[in-house]
Amino acid sequence: MSIAPLPARLLPLALLLALGACNTIEGAGRDMQQAGSAISQEARQAEAGM
Repeated sequence: MSIAPLPARLLPLALLLALGACNTIEGAGRDMQQAGSAISQEARQAEAGM
């Protein structure tokens, strides 16, 4: 019985980490979009009050 080379054993772990990072980045993008929307709304309200 032969043991697989190190890169072949680490590939599944690397793929799982990459998948997790994609979800994290997507969530951060949504948070930034919501923050931008809130800032835009506040700016419109401030402009209307002038």
